[in-house]
Amino acid sequence: MSLAKRIIPCLDIQEGRVVKGVNFLDIQDAGDPVEIAQRYNMQGADELVFLDITATHQDRSLTYDVLKKVAKNVFIPLCVGGGVKELQDFYRLLETGCDKVSINSAALANPNLITQAAQAFGSQCVVVAMDIKWNAHQQSWNLYTHGGRKDSGIDLLQWAKEVSDRGAGEILLTSMDADGTKNGFDLKSLQALNTILQIPIILSGGAGTMEHFKEAFIHGADAALAASVFHYQEIHIQELKLYLKSEGICVRF
Repeated sequence: MSLAKRIIPCLDIQEGRVVKGVNFLDIQDAGDPVEIAQRYNMQGADELVFLDITATHQDRSLTYDVLKKVAKNVFIPLCVGGGVKELQDFYRLLETGCDKVSINSAALANPNLITQAAQAFGSQCVVVAMDIKWNAHQQSWNLYTHGGRKDSGIDLLQWAKEVSDRGAGEILLTSMDADGTKNGFDLKSLQALNTILQIPIILSGGAGTMEHFKEAFIHGADAALAASVFHYQEIHIQELKLYLKSEGICVRF
C-alpha cells in the first residue's frame, strides 16, 4: 500500500460535459471535460477519475469520443467507469489510454467479472465503486446501482469482503448522504471498511474544506476524491497538498 496519500478529482460526465449535483440530484453543468482535466493535470492531481454517470441507467456504452480527448491530454493515471458490463469493455478502455477501470452495477450483477478482470489485467487495474446510503432501520449501509437510482438491498461490508476476496485492487466508496453537501466525508463507513479490508480505499462524497481531506486521511483513506470544490476552484490542489504536508500527512508533489 502506498505511503503517500492521493488527491483525486472526479469528472462526472453527462452528454459530453462535466456535471455536479448534490446527493446525486440537481445536476448542474460544470464545464468542458478536456479543459478541466488539463487543469488538474497541471495542478498536480495524483490521478483522475472519469465517470459516465448515465451510461448504465441509459443502458449504453461509455462516451468514448470524450474519453479519448481526455486521455490524450492528461499524463497522470486515469480511472474510468460508467456502462462497463463485460471483460471486452476493459480491453477497450485500456486501449483508449486508461490505467484503471471502475465497475459498480455490473460487478453486483455479475461478481465473477471482478475475478475475471483481476486475472486478465491485474488487481491494480480493477476498481470497484460502491455508492452507499445509510439504512437507519437495518443499521447498515446499502449499496445503490444505476447511478444511485436503485437500492440493491446488499450490505456494504458483506459486499466489500467479497470484492476484496475476488481480487479487486481498490474500492471507491461514495456516500450518497454526504455527496455534494461539503459537510465532510462519511468517516463512519470508512472506519467500518478499514476494520475488515486490507486493500486501498478511495473516499468520496462531502469534501468542503481542506480539513475534511485531513480527517479522511487520518481515519484511514488511501485517497480522497472530490469534484465541486475542485471544479469551482474553491480548493486548489497544490495548496491542499501544502496544507496536508504542514499537518504531517505524506503527499506527493
